[in-house]
Formats: sequence, structure tokens, C-alpha cells
Amino acid sequence: MVALVDVFRRFAEGYLSAHGASVLPSHRRAIADILACRTEQLGGHLWRCDHCSTEVFSYHSCGNRSCPRCHKNQTERWIAARQAELLPCPYFHVTVTVPQELREVLRANQRDGYAMLMKAAAEAIIELARDRRRVGGTVGVMAVLHTWTQQLVYHPHVHCLVTGGGVSDDGRDWHPARRSYLIPARALAKRVRGKLKSALKKRRPDLVVPPAVWLKPWVVQCTPWGDGAEAVLPYLARYVFRVAISESRIVSVDNAGITIRHKHRASNRWRHTRLDGHEFMRRFLQHVLPKGFHKVRYYGLWHPSRRAAAAQARLMLTLGQPASASRNAPHGETGVNTADQTTRQAAAGGLRICPCCKTGHLIHAGRLHPKKVRGP
Repeated sequence: MVALVDVFRRFAEGYLSAHGASVLPSHRRAIADILACRTEQLGGHLWRCDHCSTEVFSYHSCGNRSCPRCHKNQTERWIAARQAELLPCPYFHVTVTVPQELREVLRANQRDGYAMLMKAAAEAIIELARDRRRVGGTVGVMAVLHTWTQQLVYHPHVHCLVTGGGVSDDGRDWHPARRSYLIPARALAKRVRGKLKSALKKRRPDLVVPPAVWLKPWVVQCTPWGDGAEAVLPYLARYVFRVAISESRIVSVDNAGITIRHKHRASNRWRHTRLDGHEFMRRFLQHVLPKGFHKVRYYGLWHPSRRAAAAQARLMLTLGQPASASRNAPHGETGVNTADQTTRQAAAGGLRICPCCKTGHLIHAGRLHPKKVRGP
């Protein structure tokens, strides 16, 4: 498997030389971090086997959110935290896509444009769901920003996880949504469009937006997405921490360019695309978000200011749920492999098996300091 860092080692220097000062600081930092990830530049730890004395170097990860090698532990922690917050109810998946004429405006004004788009989508969902003909209560919305296709083409859109029900205004009742229907997609598209237009006019009157953006219909999809956290979290975690391209989709790289694979939606088959090094760098870096920008935001019932209302709703739904299947399982049938239990116990005790002799344990022998200090 070709690593993304191998691509950057071949083409990053030429890309930076060609564009010079026009390269954004966030893009420069992403390049520097990915090149330094898990190398001696960031430092790390030295481990020594207590059986064969083999030394193993463990270098630090860069932690950059555009690096495909990082975030595994962060993803697991995020899933664990969301499991405690999600409500035991059905969920809906809403996707809001902006028209092509608006994409360049958002690309040139990412911090304001993305934030207003996410807020417009979430508020439109909440307002339509409050109608008594639909839900009649305040739903929870978790919005996740995405900006790419599988070919790394710039395609900004927002994924929203929405609770299949909402809390009444007084907080005493839970109003469930219909099983396969939340809100009308056409009405949602019009409301998102209107809210974004109003927000841009108020906060960024200097922006010139093509008139066709407000005249053509927007693409919005709303589909049921299963019950409970187990049905939505693993899927959504991939959206939250996924980078523009995973290393498994990089087929080959040479001095001329890079070949990536992507799934063609119409045929549902994998296809290959050949890009020169400069074009790949351009496509990848245009999806690097501004420093400090939050690509995951919470609205409605999941807003931090409404934690008490969300806890009350969780209690109401939990009391109405039957006992879980795991509690009714026969005694002794846990479904956990004994070898897995042993591995987890060893990991919990801080034991690491030597990769060389497979017998001894790795003992921490020292800390490796960073080779050089990274830039801002």
C-alpha cells in the first residue's frame, strides 16, 4: 500500500516552489506535519525487549486532522463519548449540497461560508421539525462538513444526523417522528437556501454571489438511518474523522504522477484515475480546513446549552425501552473470544509483546526528543 507521505515526498517541494507565498499557512502546516508524522523529527519513545534485547522505536504522530495515519484513538474516544449522549430513538440522515455556482464563493471564504452553511442547514431542519404536522418538538442535529468527492473534486456539502423525534417546548413530553418520514426535502431545500442568503447578506454583504444560486433548486436528501447509537455511530465516525483520501485508495505513485481508485456511483464499480503530482497536491490541499475551524457542530436538542433537556429526554426514552438483548443472554455466553480477552488484559496492564522474538515484553527504555522544532 502506498502511503500519502510517499506522495508528499515526491511532489510537495515542487508544489510549494511553484506557488510560493500564495500557499495558505494551514496548507503549509498540513504538508509539514504529514511529512514529519511518525518520524524522528517529532520524537517518541525507545522500547527494549526483556528477552532478546531488541530495540523498538516508537515515534509520535503529527495529530494533524488531514493526516490519514492519525485519529484512530481519537475516533474511538469520540464514539465512546457520543454513545453516552445519543438518544435511544430512530435517526434520520440529511444531506444538504450547495449548487456549483456557490462553490467558488465558499472556497474563497471558508471560515464564514462553511459556518453559515452548517448553521442554515441545522436551523432549517429544527424549524421544520417543530411544526406539529411533522414532529412538533425540538430535534437534535449533529452537522458534519464535507468538501470532497472520491476523486478529490471540490464539492462542499453537510451531513446531518437528526433524532427521529423531539422534546416539547415545556420539556415534559417526547414527540416521535413517523417511522420513514421526518420533514419534506423540497421545503427544507428552500429554507436552507433562504437562510444562507439572509446570513450572507447580513454578515458578508461584500461577497458577490451569482444570482443563479438563489433561483435554482438545491439538492437535499432525507432518509431514515436506523435505531440507536449502534446503527449510526460507526458510519458517522467515518465522516467525522475521514480525510480527503485514505491510503488504501492510493494505487501507485511515480515521478510523473499518482493513480487513485474511486467508486463510480452509477455502476457501483471501482475505477482508476491518473493525476499528475501537482494536480493531486492541489486537489488534496483544497480540503484542508482553516486552523481552529470546527467541522462538527451541534444544534437543537444537542446544543451544549440544552444538556438538561437532552438528559431528560434520554431518561424518558430509556424508561420506555424494553430490556436489551444482552441482558437476556444465557449465563456464560458473552461472545468475546478468550484470546481477545488475554490481549486486552495485556494491553490494560501496559504489556507489549516483542515483534521480533514474540516471547518477551517491551520495556520502556527512554524518551526520544524531537529532532527539530516545527514551524507555526
